Amino acid sequence: MRISASLCLALLATASFLSGPTSPAAAQPAPKAATKPAPITAATPPMGWNSWNFFAGKVTDKDIRAAADNLVATGMKDAGYIYVNIDDTWEGERDADGLLHTNSKFPDMKALADYVHSKGLKIGIYSGPGNKTCGGYAASLGHEEQDAKMYADWGIDYLKYDLCSFRGDVMDKEAPGDKPAQMRLMIAAYEKMGKALQATGRPIVFSLCQYGWDAVWEWAPALGGNLWRTTGDINPRWDRIYAILSQQDGLAKYAGPGHWNDPDMLEVGNGKLSLEENWSHFAMWAMLASPLLAGNDLPNMKPEIKAILTNSDVIAIDQDRLGHQATRAYSDGEVEVWTRPLSGGALAIAVLAAGDTRYSTHPFHLDLARLGLHGPQKGQDLKTGQPITLTNNMPIEIQSHDTPASPHRRAEVSAFHPVSKKWDVAC
Repeated sequence: MRISASLCLALLATASFLSGPTSPAAAQPAPKAATKPAPITAATPPMGWNSWNFFAGKVTDKDIRAAADNLVATGMKDAGYIYVNIDDTWEGERDADGLLHTNSKFPDMKALADYVHSKGLKIGIYSGPGNKTCGGYAASLGHEEQDAKMYADWGIDYLKYDLCSFRGDVMDKEAPGDKPAQMRLMIAAYEKMGKALQATGRPIVFSLCQYGWDAVWEWAPALGGNLWRTTGDINPRWDRIYAILSQQDGLAKYAGPGHWNDPDMLEVGNGKLSLEENWSHFAMWAMLASPLLAGNDLPNMKPEIKAILTNSDVIAIDQDRLGHQATRAYSDGEVEVWTRPLSGGALAIAVLAAGDTRYSTHPFHLDLARLGLHGPQKGQDLKTGQPITLTNNMPIEIQSHDTPASPHRRAEVSAFHPVSKKWDVAC
């Protein structure tokens, strides 16, 4: 059997073996009651919607309320999207006491937060360690504790902290031409806000946005970072999405409950991405245990885009409680195979056609043996419900598609449980 695809994703579950005692166990004293551990902030990758990719600097209070309404109405809340994040341009001016006020687009942030919370959702906000945000609005330099307390008083649940003007305001001025010294200044700035957030006593997700500088994944968790951007900004073009994806390989060991690599927000439903590119983008971000922050036009979302964003099987991979990120297992020219361990002994597998020059005359052959799998693997298509059998060296045909934006690609998601010999595959 030959599968036509541009990206295949699969789940594997191995059997676990329990061995009982060979002789009666001696009586043991009753265990002491364990202290319940504090809940982990961002125990799984945050899911939600961010205003920037669709509204940019035009976002208003009304837009955020509508986004909350639409997350509920579209079923995205039920699928796991709970954060409604306001990006830049909400800020007004500081008063004589240094208190930052909202601008006219956001007349009452506390009331807005209460509205979002009333929908069973959470709310996020944006700032930066410099004097100004990327959009030129007031940021938090010299007001970190004051701003953190304000966020907590408003009921904010998530802070995106964007480096922006801190580069010119502090790094270039205090350490001109000295990159190591500039990096130390940057780290100290993020540490200061991390401590300020922790001091509020409110669990606020701390999202570092400094483009992956100075191996942020190595130091962000220690200062309270729950996620950190690993690259520069994303845009809705496949070549940029794939470039960001490629840079995630090797970062898996830094991801886990409470601390996640962030390859940037989702562009699903934006720009001129084909349906297959949207699907591949979403599926691979799930493989990466990435935060899933949509940024599309919610009230005008096409059914096929909604189907991608609410695919429960793909979301289950992203939200798997083990929190391991996918790694690239091997590649064959432009075709890549990624794997991700999941809880319960499962394993997710993705086969991605990164280009469009593989044809049916010489299709890609999936080498199950290189993944430690042997013999036919029976399964089921998660979209069609049809059974499928995967075999070693099975050809997967990579089709070429003519699209205006970039080559056509498709993702497939599948799940395998050797105990029951069942695959679940979504093509």
